[in-house]
Amino acid sequence: MSNDTVKIPQATAKRLPLYYRFLKNLHSSGKQRVSSAELSEAVKVDSATIRRDFSYFGALGKKGYGYNVNYLLSFFRKTLDQDELTNVALIGVGNLGTAFLNYNFLKNNNTKIAVAFDVAEDKVGTTIGDITVFHMDDMEKVIKEENITVAILTVPAQFAQSITDRLAKVDVKGILNFTPARLTVPPTTRVHHIDLAVELQSLVYFLKHYTVDEEEVVE
Repeated sequence: MSNDTVKIPQATAKRLPLYYRFLKNLHSSGKQRVSSAELSEAVKVDSATIRRDFSYFGALGKKGYGYNVNYLLSFFRKTLDQDELTNVALIGVGNLGTAFLNYNFLKNNNTKIAVAFDVAEDKVGTTIGDITVFHMDDMEKVIKEENITVAILTVPAQFAQSITDRLAKVDVKGILNFTPARLTVPPTTRVHHIDLAVELQSLVYFLKHYTVDEEEVVE
């Protein structure tokens, strides 16, 4: 987000892209106004939480009127830096990495995988989803040339830390980690861990031991 954006709780920050996606859909459908109740139903976040999230940014709506879709869309686009393209490096072109390259994120927002890296001879030098796969030996050089500060890590867990150390040395500030490894990074680097196996185990546990009504709302 923009450096001059007000400091907000991390839970709120994580919900902002969800709001932005829904507002884009509303705008595309021609809708001009939306209530917190309508937002709540669409994004599955209770309306009180939505109103509190929005309150951190001042008066975004009017009581009895709701929210102006065009205004909110413009506001969150600026807040999330959506007017500026963010290029991302993908490290590891296995099955998951290949899926990311074929999907890429430009379809949904202004974040795009620009380069990819691997060590496999059958991958290096090829193009997948219009993205060139470079050898890992060239990682630092290419990342510097492309001015990339965000990376997605989809490598075997045993290599995750050593690659992370290399990324930190070339000033990569954000890492989306899809490996089971828990990474050690300098204070200037932020890591978001997405462990699909853990999430699946958690889902199965909740299905067995809780009803939906018993679950607490996580913020």
